Amino acid sequence: MRIGLHALGIGTGANRDVIDAVARRAERRGFATLWSGEHVVMVDDQTSRYPYAADGKIAVPADADWLDPTITLSFAAAATSTIGLATGVSLLPEHNPVIMAKQLASLDRLSGGRLTAGVGIGWSREEFDALGVPFERRGARTARYVEAMRTLWRDDPASYTSEFVSFDAIRVRPAPVRSTIPIVVGGNSDSALKRVVDWADGWYGFNLDDVDAVADRMRTINELCSSAGRSTDQLSVAVALRSPSLADLEPLAALGVTELVIVDAPPADAADAVDWVDSLATEWIR
Repeated sequence: MRIGLHALGIGTGANRDVIDAVARRAERRGFATLWSGEHVVMVDDQTSRYPYAADGKIAVPADADWLDPTITLSFAAAATSTIGLATGVSLLPEHNPVIMAKQLASLDRLSGGRLTAGVGIGWSREEFDALGVPFERRGARTARYVEAMRTLWRDDPASYTSEFVSFDAIRVRPAPVRSTIPIVVGGNSDSALKRVVDWADGWYGFNLDDVDAVADRMRTINELCSSAGRSTDQLSVAVALRSPSLADLEPLAALGVTELVIVDAPPADAADAVDWVDSLATEWIR
């Protein structure tokens, strides 16, 4: 079981010195992946329901620093050489997919092919409204954006036509190191899992209650794969639990989970952040 760390880009994890310290120490201590999520916009009076908490409220204060994940991970990449990097997740329908394809490929190239693109469709209508992007049909928009990005990474020149994005005979360089970038879908709903099976390379389940909740979601993935004629072996599976324990590792592995992601906030001081990573590694890395 790989152990990932979701700690960079928000609050105390938005400090340059802390990013460097956490990234270097996490790599040295054997963490598999550094994850960094995204919100472009936060609002004080949120009416949209946050889907990863029972009360529907996001725990991150609206006035907290929240870095762009591709920029956060570029700094982490510069401080390291082997640890994986993952957006966890980027809200793809909020972005121009041609620009996003360029940014992700640039990060993948500069990191030596270490990037996984975690994407989600978003949940905050207020955020979409502020960006001038339709909230409706964001799932369909995301699917077409993924198709467009994969076309840009594969073909040179590239052409693509859909309802949401079209281009003809364009070159968007550089290409990713591995000719494409793995794309995993974040989200725990049936609709999110359908996206995983329909067009993704994996699933990032976030803030799930416990192993039983993961088992329920994995049953749904297995059923969808069976209906689609797809093998679950083709999918990577990373999950974050609300209160994980070492006792969860074996049953998670038996369910097909390939990475447990520890979600936490580092100390504000870089020296303390090194000790913090050490304590997590002592607990989790076997």
